[in-house]
Amino acid sequence: MGDLLSSGPAPRARLRELLAGPGPVVAPGAYDALSARLVEQAGFDVVYMTGFGTTASLIGRPDVGLLSGTEMVDNARRIAAAVDVPVIADADTGYGNAINVVRTVQSYEQAGVAGVHIEDQVMPKKCGHMSGKAVIGADEMVGKIRAAVSARRDPDFVVIARTDAAAVEGLDAALERARAYAEAGADLLFVEAPTSEDDIARVAGELAGVAPLVFNWAEGGRTPPLPLDKIAALGFSLVLFPIGTLLAATAGIRSLLATLRADGTPAAALGDVPSFDEFTDLIGLPEIRTLEQRFGA
Repeated sequence: MGDLLSSGPAPRARLRELLAGPGPVVAPGAYDALSARLVEQAGFDVVYMTGFGTTASLIGRPDVGLLSGTEMVDNARRIAAAVDVPVIADADTGYGNAINVVRTVQSYEQAGVAGVHIEDQVMPKKCGHMSGKAVIGADEMVGKIRAAVSARRDPDFVVIARTDAAAVEGLDAALERARAYAEAGADLLFVEAPTSEDDIARVAGELAGVAPLVFNWAEGGRTPPLPLDKIAALGFSLVLFPIGTLLAATAGIRSLLATLRADGTPAAALGDVPSFDEFTDLIGLPEIRTLEQRFGA
């Protein structure tokens, strides 16, 4: 898992294989290389690089378009290098027009990720489960998707088209946009933030056969938290759990700091966290020792 001398299967081909399987692919969110390694070690087949979590972890701010494409790609590169499983990354709006999207896709591909999703929001964007979103014209987004598909050098690189139009123009418009994005060559369709089970069922029913579908199980977001078996029955191919790891890390850090503040030391909280040796093992110290013996470092 994330070995320095790994020779595992090609992540992009593996992602295509997983998406073609019978059940939905579950992709927990990771906001840095450590959380990505934990996702992989927990036995998941795909890591999702969350833009919300990347923004929170890098600059401690909300997901309102504050990070540049370069900062996002840099984080994606570190995450992809830390694990052997495929990484799907948030690429926001593509960071500009269709020409910018060409560079964005090529940069993410060079960073080692297996796929990206690009959305039709106006720059600067907002988290898909926040209010106050705005979307670009459908024709402009079609051009961005066509550019993204043309820009990839590896045909296995997955391009996911996300529409945020449901909250702005209504679900009918979002479904119409999704069909247009599929015609433009998107590999998967991502209708963001449906707010009822009926709307989720409409997305699944009306886009069945158009392209594989993404379900964003945003923890605490506006979409109803359906059980995985129901999501599978509806026919979704990819399920993102974007920020649970970030929220759990925040809760853990808060708890330890509260103990430190109250007691003067963190001793009372250390029984709930990995030991020093456990932690160095999970981040790969035994592998480093093996390499030292092999290469005489």
